[in-house]
Amino acid sequence: MRLPMATPTGWRREGNLPAELTSFVGRTRLLANLKRHLGESRLVTVTGIGGVGKSRTVLRLAHQVRSQYEDGVWFADLARLQDAGMVKHTIASALGIADQSSRAASESLTEWVEGRHMLLIIDTCEHLIQGCAELVEELLEANPNLRILATSRQSLHLPYERVVPVPPLQVPGEDLAESLFTNESVQLFAARAGSVMPEFVLDEHNIGSVAELCRRLDGIPLAIELAAVRLRALSVDQILALLADRFSLLAGASRTALPRHQTLRAAIGWSHELCEPAERLLWARLSVFAGDFELDAARFVCSDDRLRSEDITDLVTGLVEKSILLIRSNHAGVRYKLIDTLAEYGEEWLDKLGESQQMRHRHLNYYLSLAQRSEDAWSGPRQIYWFVRMRQEHDNVRVALEHALQTAGEAVLALKLLSSLWFMWICCGFTREGRLYLERALQANPSPSKERCKALWVLSYVRSAQGDSSGALQAAEQCSTEAVRVGDSKAVILASKMQGTAALLQGDLQKASALLGVAIEFNTDNKELNPGLLPAIVELSIVLTSQGELYEAESLLVDCLQVCKERGELFVSSYAHWALALTRLATGRADEALQDAQEGLRIKRHFHDTLGTLIALETTARIYTALEQPLLSARLLGALQQNWKTAGLPMLGAPWLTDDHDKLVKECQKSLGEVAYKQAAEFGAKLDLDEASALALGDMDAPS
Repeated sequence: MRLPMATPTGWRREGNLPAELTSFVGRTRLLANLKRHLGESRLVTVTGIGGVGKSRTVLRLAHQVRSQYEDGVWFADLARLQDAGMVKHTIASALGIADQSSRAASESLTEWVEGRHMLLIIDTCEHLIQGCAELVEELLEANPNLRILATSRQSLHLPYERVVPVPPLQVPGEDLAESLFTNESVQLFAARAGSVMPEFVLDEHNIGSVAELCRRLDGIPLAIELAAVRLRALSVDQILALLADRFSLLAGASRTALPRHQTLRAAIGWSHELCEPAERLLWARLSVFAGDFELDAARFVCSDDRLRSEDITDLVTGLVEKSILLIRSNHAGVRYKLIDTLAEYGEEWLDKLGESQQMRHRHLNYYLSLAQRSEDAWSGPRQIYWFVRMRQEHDNVRVALEHALQTAGEAVLALKLLSSLWFMWICCGFTREGRLYLERALQANPSPSKERCKALWVLSYVRSAQGDSSGALQAAEQCSTEAVRVGDSKAVILASKMQGTAALLQGDLQKASALLGVAIEFNTDNKELNPGLLPAIVELSIVLTSQGELYEAESLLVDCLQVCKERGELFVSSYAHWALALTRLATGRADEALQDAQEGLRIKRHFHDTLGTLIALETTARIYTALEQPLLSARLLGALQQNWKTAGLPMLGAPWLTDDHDKLVKECQKSLGEVAYKQAAEFGAKLDLDEASALALGDMDAPS
């Protein structure tokens, strides 16, 4: 079975810049100034009030300069991150780094950026200043070719930082020589008005009113955009009159706030008042979401006897039309997002309404339910859908976890959410994060329970994926002990499986064989294929291959692949193909082994499985040597040496993998000679993981 490539396996050289959703107006001088500062300084922090356009300006600049950075321009958004301890992990995740080791997050991040010529954008730092400053300092010291652009309402207070404030747009009258028609505030209003009302034309009849409106809004882009939305129902003169009334009501309301902060709050408050009461309530309730969300989530979390579920769709549409919500459509469907400044305003109203805890609890329950649905469906034909969906829900899962861990009486829900998402930590590239949260949740739930037992075997699985076999064994043994105490037979079986995995990593094949055999025997009649039965079969086949029992190993894997095909399971099937390649290589069928290894790599392109891809590439390099193509093997070995640095412990430290690797290097050096081997490895070291996979699959043209 050949599948079209969906989600890439890991890092992409071009970066991850989000698309610009609207046209960019004005700021010519500011952009030129920022470009100059970025050329002179390795750290530029763009400051300004909320809604002034910091993120939008930086994004425009990034698109202008992206061709100057051969290793890409990368964007990390910290706006809804609550835990300062997750700053490094969040940025690493944005960069596509899937370090599954147990080392410090900053260590792998620093090693990853080292030597790369790249631009990193860290958006919205003001609530995490200390953590951001420490990380920026660390990264810039590690790499002289790195440039960092940060946005924040205040500077990072670093000695070499170049701070560039983003002022509001120039308003009419500031430059007496300027035509009102070419003023950038006026042009922004006209552009957004044209989007709302295609028939809108800026002319001599309305230019005076538009200019006065932009002056009253202090040239703040968000305020201007919110005002333009009202053209659906009002003329420019009516908008101006209403806004004047709004400002008179606010006069003297806050003597401590800066005038422009008052202006922005006035514009937001005015938009808030022009919403229908039900829209205002929904706006407040939607502020519990982090990042973007789907309509079904809004219906579940925000509906009650005051907001009926069947009315949510129309209310969401109303908020989209009023530019309160952004709408994002892609191949995975339609999602919605509150602009950060508007989300903050909604949070304030939610607090005033006394609904914050209630809405956060409903948010947590929704994502717990979604996690349980995704776990039940993971081993079936919609596996790729759930992979994409849960990666999209990553920010909301984090917020739900933080709420559960910080709220009295809800810590057990954190255990349930975390353990239901075992596949997210293992298969979606979030292994390190899963471990951090699992350890926190277990500490918050010290009494033995079935929920705790499940979290313990998931923790063992995660630690194994990091190459921490002793930590994995400890968690699995603890799970087994507690499972016996609380009478959880399912957890006992899964604990045996996880102990077998740890033993395999440690090279104790006899112990691994016994434990995995027990897990398979007790799981055979179980409808749940993952993570007990199918992975145990693949791991037992590896043990059998290592022990020379090749026929038994191959028979197991052929049966495993048949079950995967019948159920639509892809993730484990990619490992089964890899393991089958090992078995067929051991029986001298290198051509068949190559087909299996390549099929495993093709399937892995649908997932963020950095670890599995690297292991499959190791085997592919061995096969190419058996096929008397040592040059290709050497190039793959060079790519592996470089890419293992950011993925964690090479070959997970497993002796049966590391021994084969060392033998292969010596064999290639002997076949090619030291000089040719070095040149081939240097070529490979320049390849990212996707390029290395393309090379192994024969999809990349390489110099002879």
